[in-house]
Amino acid sequence: MMSHAEGQQRDLIRRIECLPASGHLSSLDQDLLMLKATSMATMNCLNDCFHILQLQHASHQKGSLPSGKLLLKGTTIEWLEPKIPLSNHYKNGADQPFATEQSKPMAVPEEQCVAESGLLARVRLALCYIKEPEEINADDEVKDTCDNKEDDLGAVEEQRSVILHLLSQLKLGMDLTRVVLPTFILEKRSLLEMYADFMSHPDLFIAITNGATAEDRMIRFVEYYLTSFHEGRKGAIAKKPYNPIIGETFHCSWRMPKSEVASSGISSSSTQAVANHAPPSEEALSQVGSDCYTVRFVAEQVSHHPPVSGFYAECAERKMCVNAHVWTKSKFLGMSIGVTMIGEGILSLLEHGEEYTFSLPCAYARSILTVPWVELGGKVSVNCAKTGYSASITFHTKPFYGGKLHRVTGEVKHNITNTVVCRVQGEWNSVLEFTYSNGETKYVDLTKLAVTKKRVRPLEKQDPFESRRLWKNVTDSLRECEIDKATEHKRTLEERQRTEERHRTETGTPWKTKYFIKEGTIELRQTKVLEEHDGPLTKLFM
Repeated sequence: MMSHAEGQQRDLIRRIECLPASGHLSSLDQDLLMLKATSMATMNCLNDCFHILQLQHASHQKGSLPSGKLLLKGTTIEWLEPKIPLSNHYKNGADQPFATEQSKPMAVPEEQCVAESGLLARVRLALCYIKEPEEINADDEVKDTCDNKEDDLGAVEEQRSVILHLLSQLKLGMDLTRVVLPTFILEKRSLLEMYADFMSHPDLFIAITNGATAEDRMIRFVEYYLTSFHEGRKGAIAKKPYNPIIGETFHCSWRMPKSEVASSGISSSSTQAVANHAPPSEEALSQVGSDCYTVRFVAEQVSHHPPVSGFYAECAERKMCVNAHVWTKSKFLGMSIGVTMIGEGILSLLEHGEEYTFSLPCAYARSILTVPWVELGGKVSVNCAKTGYSASITFHTKPFYGGKLHRVTGEVKHNITNTVVCRVQGEWNSVLEFTYSNGETKYVDLTKLAVTKKRVRPLEKQDPFESRRLWKNVTDSLRECEIDKATEHKRTLEERQRTEERHRTETGTPWKTKYFIKEGTIELRQTKVLEEHDGPLTKLFM
């Protein structure tokens, strides 16, 4: 039966691609492209169902499911080995092997979007921030007035046929790292700047070290962590930040009056309330020196293949800093795109001699054929080895039927006594509910939580490889809806990067980073996924 269905699907694709490129009924007709793009996903869903039936049949014969094949947890199914691939994939009417060494496009579940052939690619890379080679004059920085909210489909709506044609050429599970995506789906900022926007609540960040006990500091960090994601997404429409050019950097800072930080820490109040913080006044922000804390941020693209970014933020007055590295790995998942953030971050509180190691969730661009939107998914962890406190947080992806969007749950635990000291539930872009061991409950409305604008230097004072100056022509063209011009500027930057990379390869010249040094080496290895996950979780880090 499956062979018959595959044969019909191959015949359908062949007939569509044999149509002329123009005319009343062409191979680029939107309805036909939609049919072509979805037929492969449909066949993979059928293969999934067929494989489940096979395993169920085997379990009835043997009395239980084969070990290591399939894990059932409620209604969630986790694949731990590759499923049956389609026999062939057709591209431009030609038979192509469906799986290759470079791309293994079996039906990869979204919660394991980094998995390839049932194996999980993991990265070990420690990036250590070093002193800046040149000082950035804080007096040159001014309050950022740029607002790049992405609430308009714009060219995405007009270029839908291009999206459909692109999707018809992709294979399910395909690694998109080297795929050149259309310029009109880009948002007007670099990925490095997006990482900076996760720091838009510096008052909550600084307040972490104000915790009187190790328990309080861990809870404060979890509260800050969960309030950081909503501002990292600009608007309701899911668009893709610029892929940073190797050597690209981004600098900014935040000023926060000490009086504002003293009242921060949403776990410090003893009454039930919706925590809404008013933004600091302009008069307060103009204060410099002893009346203000300053949080400085720097990010650098340290590698091209794989694409690895390093970023560092510090508040020198409070002797605290966060150092992180992220490898963004994306895959095509049919009607959505999954991006896994492989790496880790370390928050250091030098006043207390504590380090908090944390991971990041996966991100998904959903409904890419209609109105694309962003969803987070996966399990992340926060650990402090010195104090024995840890946190486990789950970003839940929406089930196929029913369920809420953007749901998150988590708990903070003291590992030595196995005591849960805080539980959290809610939506990461709406309202979060924190329940503490003393019975107190807090509600944080993220839509009303004040965002502190970052401070950046004007373009004329930035270095040529700083993000906003580097991508200025692309950004200006996108703002003017001149997609062809933006594409040409983007191509120029990327071609220069490829040319320089070829030259370094030919001359044996290693790339030298500017702000970060490597501690150890990048080690990409394949390892079996043996953990049993509860819900749509992803094992991201070593």
